[in-house]
Amino acid sequence: MARGARLGRLAAGQAARGLGTRVAMVGRTEQARARLATRASMQTAQQIVTVLGGMKGAAMKLGQMASVLDLDLIPEDSREMFRVKLAELCDSAPEVTFAQMRAVIEADLGPLARTFADFDERPVAAASIGQVYRARLHDGRMVAVKVKYPGVDRAVHADLRNLRFFRNLLGAFLPSAGDVDVLDEISTNIAAELDYRREARSQHRVASRYRDHPFILVPDTIAALCTDNVLVTEFVEGLPFHQTRHLTEAERDRVGELVYRFYITGMFRDGEYCADPHPGNIILAEDGRVGFVDFGLYSTIAPEARELERRVLRAAAEERPDEIEALWRGRGIITEDSAITGEDCLDYVWSASGWHLFDEELTVTPAIATSAVVLATDPRAPDHRAVRRLILPPEHVFSRRAELFTLTCLGRIGASGNWHRLAREWLYDEAPATEIGRGADGWSPGARPR
Repeated sequence: MARGARLGRLAAGQAARGLGTRVAMVGRTEQARARLATRASMQTAQQIVTVLGGMKGAAMKLGQMASVLDLDLIPEDSREMFRVKLAELCDSAPEVTFAQMRAVIEADLGPLARTFADFDERPVAAASIGQVYRARLHDGRMVAVKVKYPGVDRAVHADLRNLRFFRNLLGAFLPSAGDVDVLDEISTNIAAELDYRREARSQHRVASRYRDHPFILVPDTIAALCTDNVLVTEFVEGLPFHQTRHLTEAERDRVGELVYRFYITGMFRDGEYCADPHPGNIILAEDGRVGFVDFGLYSTIAPEARELERRVLRAAAEERPDEIEALWRGRGIITEDSAITGEDCLDYVWSASGWHLFDEELTVTPAIATSAVVLATDPRAPDHRAVRRLILPPEHVFSRRAELFTLTCLGRIGASGNWHRLAREWLYDEAPATEIGRGADGWSPGARPR
């Protein structure tokens, strides 16, 4: 009840300010802009950080989801302040004392000295579910030790029982969030982050798939040390993703292509994917490979759902609006009594996904990324009033999240590429068009998922 009341007060405050603030959208993806009053922007950032950040759990996870929206949302003179406040949700979650976290580790693994030869008490990362530490095993291997916050399971489940408040918070970003099936899908995936044994199995499967890959690195789990509350994996040494924006243009483009291949191509090729693309989960390893960590939000997408997305995107790329409308009506995304036209559907798909339907070189900027997220998740923009009541299929909630958040990652480093040529590999089953793609295509994986 206490957690629900805090969320309710936050939602009420947001709604009151929304009456005096209007978001104006202009044009398609690369032109969409939002104008929020500076004072309202900072009040929003302060409230989100204070309320959600202090709560951790599922509430804080939703705050982190919102924080990937980049700075084109607010006036230029307050962008940096807004970025810093929201970054607190992603990079500087409130820390629990090491004494408390040590008690969690030792309850599952026994005395610290018996398992680890050396253990750095300073967390290298802190997030919504737990903290990550650097340690060394007695055999010399460096490992990352992910530990749940004490009581976080109870906190998350309390948040998920208060979904009526989340509906108010999510409504600003995702109008269809009031749908019961969509909320159930969100609940299931967020709750799955608590299952460290499941995460360990998922990460091991992906690490096996990419073992000895020439361009991509996924650290494997140390199975004997993975428990209900502790997850131990190989440690990836390297450059944090946000620092790669200082690299040369060619190096940033290379990183960007690999990010796309891991999160997007992998989803359509393998039918399973990491639903949490985030700058904090990407590392440029010392050997030049791009490393990916954190598999708590790991999902599967059924063949029929994948095929629907592929058919819609192919129809959009080939300017066949009536086919998109027919596919969406057949799936129930458009209701029978809706006046939505094929052209409405085509415009909407291009606004959200046009970045990898556009068959030319495109540099992803923060403005493009933010615009795509806003237009995809809130079709109340003037250009998309007709699609205001699209019914989002639950099985597509996190696959769309993966696509859009991958785009925001690319925008953070200004990566360039012909994303459509990469997409054609999974849209049309074409051969790779890039040197990286051909190199990866000729590589024999260490193990395929069973």
